[in-house]
Amino acid sequence: MCGRFTLTVTWEELITRYLIDPESVSPFHIPRYNIAPTQMVTAIINDGSTNRIGQLQWGLVPSWAKDASAGAKMINARSETLEAKPAYRMPFYRKRCLIPADGFYEWQKNGNGKQPYRISLKNGEVFSMAGLYDTWITPSGDKLSTCTVITTEPNQLMAPIHNRMPVILRPADEALWLERQTSSHTHEGSPSLLQSLKKLLRPYPAEDMQAIPVSTTVNSVKNDTEDCIRSITGS
Repeated sequence: MCGRFTLTVTWEELITRYLIDPESVSPFHIPRYNIAPTQMVTAIINDGSTNRIGQLQWGLVPSWAKDASAGAKMINARSETLEAKPAYRMPFYRKRCLIPADGFYEWQKNGNGKQPYRISLKNGEVFSMAGLYDTWITPSGDKLSTCTVITTEPNQLMAPIHNRMPVILRPADEALWLERQTSSHTHEGSPSLLQSLKKLLRPYPAEDMQAIPVSTTVNSVKNDTEDCIRSITGS
């Protein structure tokens, strides 16, 4: 699973990375070192003509849900069963998003305890986790927009640490993931588009990633400081 991640870059770096018009939105992002489920996360969607940046609550609440409690259990969606699960099927067809990160955490069992690792790209750059989003209408009529991170099987780097990892998209594939083309006859995306999307749901190359052991400071969601990403090996 992917239950914590980081986005430590500045607002300026973030909007430059995703080609966001700085005049189109007021700054809201600050560097984050321990982003956790149910918190607001930065996300990128495409409105049909341009990329838009905003915030979604992490933990998907389907539009048809009776209440918002389901969100806490839907922080991840398995890539293998997106079309089989009612909560994820329609978002996969019509409501895909990018969730920017520059690292994510996983815990490796170690004797009687667990060692947290921060996994990132070797080049240190921001990457996009493949996400889905949906909007639920509260009983009072307010909108709650939520998201989930799609996971896949681990690559060789991740396998000794955890049996799942987030789907990380290459920059060249981000526009395809945000593509809004849909069939004129059904709610499903066009067959050719869906096949192209499914090909993106694979492990990111292990040789381009690194896993650094970090302090157990990250264990508590109350901690959101630079200490969370500090290597305990001194490297």
